[in-house]
Amino acid sequence: MKLLGIETGQDGTGQAPRGELGRLLARNAELRDAFVNDTAAAQRLAELQRWQSQRLLRSHADLRAEPRYRRAVEFFFEDLYGGSDPRGRDRDLARVQRVMERLLPRQALRALCLAVGLEVLSQELDAGVVRALPPGPITVETYAEGYRRAARAKDRERQIALIGSIGDYLDKVVRKPFVHKLVHFARGPAHAAGFGALQDLLERGLDAFKAMDGSGEFLAIIRERELRAMKRILARTPDPFEFGTRDTVATTA
Repeated sequence: MKLLGIETGQDGTGQAPRGELGRLLARNAELRDAFVNDTAAAQRLAELQRWQSQRLLRSHADLRAEPRYRRAVEFFFEDLYGGSDPRGRDRDLARVQRVMERLLPRQALRALCLAVGLEVLSQELDAGVVRALPPGPITVETYAEGYRRAARAKDRERQIALIGSIGDYLDKVVRKPFVHKLVHFARGPAHAAGFGALQDLLERGLDAFKAMDGSGEFLAIIRERELRAMKRILARTPDPFEFGTRDTVATTA
């Protein structure tokens, strides 16, 4: 499977092409300004992203309630999707891109490329929904209508697949104690080089996956729920996110 120019096999292995991080960062910065000349649309985008972040946390509230999964849920749906000061993070990352490519272990760099790619794709999809949203407050019904009008089902599937790919890479890093330690040892140089916030983000992701002691169940649940929600939206099924009938996850030691 190919995601963001990175060939990945069933085991999630692959390598980001040279310059891939820079290309993704440039595209990400471009998308930040998608509505720079349209104040109303920019405000609508911010409203949509707040709504979507809250929706994701609500959809997976039972996972967040489990100590084993809490940090992973927050990493994906707060740090990656709804993180604070994204423009500042983008600037820092672009400024030290080449340093990070030399300093980070290979698999950690791959995970970072996929994480930026997920943000790029999410921004593209959010902009499309903003353009298609009915007027008025954002609700489950109006969001679903904008989602259908945007007509990006294949990209939605790719977005869900990226979450799994990022998780696979983070899981591989934490299963290699030496590599995980290398990332933590990079903390001092990373802060000195000016990308401490990004280093901290990567560490939070790794620590979240280490706390799970195996991410297979978590990633499978996220994938199944989000794919099911997508199909229900496209089929015009009431309550596509099933907030009223959410099943709970059994505690796993």
